[in-house]
Amino acid sequence: MRPIYLLPTLLLPTLAAAAQPQPERPNIILFLVDDMGWQDTSVPFWTEKTYYNERYETPNMERLAQKGMLFSQAYACSVSSPSRCSLMTGCNAARHRVTNWTLRRNQTTDGTDERLLLPEWNVNGIAQVPGTENTFVGTSFVELLRRAGYHTIHCGKAHWGAIDTPGEDPHHFGFEVNIAGHAAGGPATYLSERNYGYDAEGNATSPFAIPGLRDYWQSGTFLTEALTQEALKALDKAKAYRQPFYLYMSHYAIHIPIDKDMRYFEKYKQKGLSDKEAAYASLIEGMDKSLGDILDWLEDNGEADNTIILFMGDNGGYASGAGWRDEPLFTQNFPLSAGKGSAYEGGIREPMLVYWPDVTHPSSRCDSYVMIEDFFPTILEMAGIKDYDTPQTIDGISFVPLLKGTGDPSEGRCLYWNFPNIWEGEQGPGIAATCTIRQGDWKLIYFYADRHKELYNLKEDISEKHNLAAEHPDLVRHLSKELGTYLRSVDAQRPSFKATGEPVPWPDE
Repeated sequence: MRPIYLLPTLLLPTLAAAAQPQPERPNIILFLVDDMGWQDTSVPFWTEKTYYNERYETPNMERLAQKGMLFSQAYACSVSSPSRCSLMTGCNAARHRVTNWTLRRNQTTDGTDERLLLPEWNVNGIAQVPGTENTFVGTSFVELLRRAGYHTIHCGKAHWGAIDTPGEDPHHFGFEVNIAGHAAGGPATYLSERNYGYDAEGNATSPFAIPGLRDYWQSGTFLTEALTQEALKALDKAKAYRQPFYLYMSHYAIHIPIDKDMRYFEKYKQKGLSDKEAAYASLIEGMDKSLGDILDWLEDNGEADNTIILFMGDNGGYASGAGWRDEPLFTQNFPLSAGKGSAYEGGIREPMLVYWPDVTHPSSRCDSYVMIEDFFPTILEMAGIKDYDTPQTIDGISFVPLLKGTGDPSEGRCLYWNFPNIWEGEQGPGIAATCTIRQGDWKLIYFYADRHKELYNLKEDISEKHNLAAEHPDLVRHLSKELGTYLRSVDAQRPSFKATGEPVPWPDE
């Protein structure tokens, strides 16, 4: 006779709970585009279509917008590294002090101002471990995803830390796979005919040479396509692992150099665009094709209904002035003013789309504002990760309530920017050392060099053509106080005057 074993009744609820099917955690893809302007797409993020929405063809962005939610007021920093470090740490740039773009260890990338001495900011970027000077230490949300069982994939541009510092390597931030990510923030070239920046012997000819893609050299494969093919291979592997995955698809496009993607170049020439304009448009459509390939992979592999997709830009489009170095002006951000490097809307407002199966409504739109550091708590909440400890203070606020329609975290919230730097090489509008606050429809910019202030009502004047500071002195004082109080609270940095060596007063002083 087979023996009978009786289980203690205290164990029965535990075993019953274990027997219940566990909720399937979603895959998450963050598709980040470099230097993409708010209008560099056929998806209208304004209240009306513009000439630029008609110029560019991004059918897969349209496809994503039709599936999910469009954010019309999504913000980042005006330059790449500050945005990307805020994304990874959840901290505002004023707190982490990576306020300009990083490249070489202990070397600034600042331009100069005849009136200002610029502060010693964190030129070496961020890291997850202490020990490197001029570096902000924090735990990335990617590491928290990895600890929770996610398979984590990085593909494309990293740009979180200087060469020969821990922050240069995506593996150090919790990525189990790194495809082509390193310290540099742009490509030497998109062209395989130039080996993406390497000579025939495999020696980098530029610090911007793209690593890890030797199989594509001399193949005729445009960089954007090579990265996409590698990302799809990584997704195939991820599916075999049967883990939830996080893919950070971080394209080098559409950063300079404006190389021609010949798959699309002639089409835009036939539209009457100049060679430079057509090349820029071809970069945009190549990026969009990559998005479509990933959407197709999800559908073909049965993962579309369990994958969250977030689409975002890292700073404003390249349209500030007459062009950087030898690159002539080739785009604009109308109706926004200025572009990359500027405190005006063209430098900080980004295209953003989110699709969350069974959560976001098709073709929905959100006009509440969000900030780049908000992705940190949002993605963790999407993954069901609620309890976590980090050495850094998280400034970001989850925008999950906006996706679910359960609340509006932007109500009463202020957004802050601090750029006590000079973006090297540009002379366009708003290219200056500034700090900025937005509260509701109002935005105040404080220019460190001459201490003047500009006040705009963005609801009525999205192009920031009418400075209302003289008409609303009480509001200027209120916003100046909010901005100055915040900057001091996070130990933000500010320039000093060359003439006296004294720090520039805070906006409320």
